[in-house]
Amino acid sequence: MLNKFVSRMSYWLKPGVGVKRWCVLLGLGVLFVSIAIAMVIVRYYYPALIRLDIDLAGTVVWTRVVLLLLVGILVIVYALVKVSNEIIGPFAPTGRSVVSVVAERNRKRKGPRVVVMGGGTGMSTMLRGLKNYTSNITAIVTMADDGGSSGRLRKDIGILPPGDLRNCIVALADDEALLTQLFKYRFGDGDGVNGHSFGNLFITAMSEVTGSFERALAVSGQVLAIGGKVLPSTLEDVKLIADIRQHVGDSVHRVVGESAIPQQVGVIERINLHPEDVPAHPQALSAILSAELIVLGPGSLYTSVIPNLLVKDIASAIENSRGLKVYVTNLATQIGETEKFSLCQHTQVINEYADESFKLVLSNNSYVGKLMPEMEWVRTEADKCPGWEIIAGDLADEISPWRHDSEKLAKALMALLNERPVMAIL
Repeated sequence: MLNKFVSRMSYWLKPGVGVKRWCVLLGLGVLFVSIAIAMVIVRYYYPALIRLDIDLAGTVVWTRVVLLLLVGILVIVYALVKVSNEIIGPFAPTGRSVVSVVAERNRKRKGPRVVVMGGGTGMSTMLRGLKNYTSNITAIVTMADDGGSSGRLRKDIGILPPGDLRNCIVALADDEALLTQLFKYRFGDGDGVNGHSFGNLFITAMSEVTGSFERALAVSGQVLAIGGKVLPSTLEDVKLIADIRQHVGDSVHRVVGESAIPQQVGVIERINLHPEDVPAHPQALSAILSAELIVLGPGSLYTSVIPNLLVKDIASAIENSRGLKVYVTNLATQIGETEKFSLCQHTQVINEYADESFKLVLSNNSYVGKLMPEMEWVRTEADKCPGWEIIAGDLADEISPWRHDSEKLAKALMALLNERPVMAIL
């Protein structure tokens, strides 16, 4: 043990480390401050040893005390800044000072405990805003995705779908702009890696290196320095099943697969997981039970939001949590899932699967801009939903008004939490 400690300490004494000079300067500053303190002590406890009114040169001794203190403190501060820049600087984002990074991370570390559940673009948009307020974020992502690159990896390698997890990890990262370009880079169409995104392949490779998908997510979060955790709702291989009725009076037909459901014509009457009784991720349950704020949505109602509620342990944990529970409704209807849906119809579906655990809905009341074809606004003023408290505000993105603005949404959620503080959660 001692030899190991000596070996580590001797490393810092090697030439080129760039820390020793600042440590010497730090020691000099401490010496100046110590001398000043010693002079004050002698003044009060040993007055016979020194004339503190006037010294031999006629200079007031208190002036020396003050000067020594000021010089010592300035030298200490300067040396500490240099040491921190040498040690922590390489890990700070480009263009930002070490002090600002440390201060921001300490502030976020004291932020509220937030759990976000869903999937798709809506979830990553919300995380992008919430990470500015807290680093105590847990994103719980549905594992029913079977389309695109995620679906191919799931089928060929047997890995859980990494797509939505990848988007959440990128959204929570410090250097998001570069990681977004890198992780969303998609190889050309064809066989092999063609058609896959780099982010999906990164998580897949990490799962092979670490030995498990769960460990791969944890290590990926550490490598990318994300401000929170990203967890799958379950570690089991699940499929999404929907019962769809094409016309009134027709019998329902069953559609298997998350990617196939929005392609069907008709109304979704029921949605389930196969297998049904899958265990939830233990850390997801722990996060829900200790959360101060639980946010459901936004995202595709049937294929991104509800699948998390189909994991029975998660639905039970939400019901028993004392955190503030908020459902964030979509800004516009979605083709293949919620055509012609009103705000109340969205909340009714949520109640059906969440056992009425959610009573508060955050909705948009700004309808400026042009929606994509076949979309309609999910309007607030036209709905009065029994059993729900509706909080409305401008949440729309100015460029893509059918999507939420990350800053507006995060600000609205934090305002709700501040206005409605929950009981202390141990």
